[in-house]
Amino acid sequence: MSTASTVVETEEQQALRAAVAALGKRYGREYLTRLVREQGHPAELWADAAELGYLGVNLPEEYGGGGGGITELSIVLEELGTAGCPLLMMVVSPAICGTVISRFGTEEQKRHWLPGLADGTLTMAFGITEPDAGSNSHRITTTARRDGDAWVLTGRKVFVSGVDIADATLIVGRTEDARTGRLKPCLFIVPRDAEGFGRHPIEMELQAAEKQFELVLDDVRLPSDALVGGEADTGLLQLFAGLNPERIMTAAFAIGMGRYALARAVTYAKERSVWKDAAIGSHQAIAHPLAQAHIDLELARLMMQRAAHLYDAGDDAAAGEAANMAKYAAAEACVKAVDQSVHTLGGNGLTREYGLASLITASRVARIAPVSREMILNYVSHQTLGLPKSY
Repeated sequence: MSTASTVVETEEQQALRAAVAALGKRYGREYLTRLVREQGHPAELWADAAELGYLGVNLPEEYGGGGGGITELSIVLEELGTAGCPLLMMVVSPAICGTVISRFGTEEQKRHWLPGLADGTLTMAFGITEPDAGSNSHRITTTARRDGDAWVLTGRKVFVSGVDIADATLIVGRTEDARTGRLKPCLFIVPRDAEGFGRHPIEMELQAAEKQFELVLDDVRLPSDALVGGEADTGLLQLFAGLNPERIMTAAFAIGMGRYALARAVTYAKERSVWKDAAIGSHQAIAHPLAQAHIDLELARLMMQRAAHLYDAGDDAAAGEAANMAKYAAAEACVKAVDQSVHTLGGNGLTREYGLASLITASRVARIAPVSREMILNYVSHQTLGLPKSY
């Protein structure tokens, strides 16, 4: 199976893909499985990826990054996923938080955060989802109010990844627009040791090194410079500057996982022999579904690459549509690839030895987060096709 889409990638991007694949091979699925069992964090892989410049490949060179874009960062995450050791916090720290700060942060915020996000010495989490808001960001109840020169945040967030290892969390709240009096989105950098900032782990069936948390902001008092950018600049533009990369990176995460599962199944189908001397992969009932899974993953990758290129080119409107489509296509392809891979192995597909069964749950994540497949279908039917809005 080919491991790169050479049609749309530059030589530099192909070299990056090969180098990251080599790094991932050094660690592999066994590394991640051991960390999950020991309830550890992928600190060694994170540090190596940072040292090689992979974590900050999308961040500006003047702040210690590689000067690339989401295109390059998605290559990194996809190839680590294909090796069986994806870094979920890449979706959050450099992709969402790094992008938002580099585009909208003050000069002081850029100097303080971006070099550390690029070299891996600083990590940020991202909090947007709330217990009662779900996919409706207009129902976010976390609010920020002015108190002299400070901001005071109150609210709750759920399903926030990696808060236990993050130096700060980028929190999405709402503040009053001075001109209209209406509440509008705003983003605040909340340090992990801020008074009133509580976290509680959420027990998950998902086997992952990164833990999920519920956050409680009980009158968290922050300095005025905790607001990302200027007060007049807050709004949906800042929010979607982070959400579109999140969708693209989620697609990369899913495609990498699907490629990993498919590779395991193909190897098994070539070696396993049950009837006479023929490998089971010679039978069309085995071969065709695996071929279909490969085609679906390649098509999803092309959509992801299109979304990344549009975003890096600054076409936010077109990138938003493409990012949603890429995330949808990649999630569906990943679920199908994992399911077919497990089925190819039969009983062995459910054993711990082959390590595919845990992906049955993991592959569903991209269908649900950061936005459900149904909400993407709502978006496409309304925004792209012009059908009446149903929500």
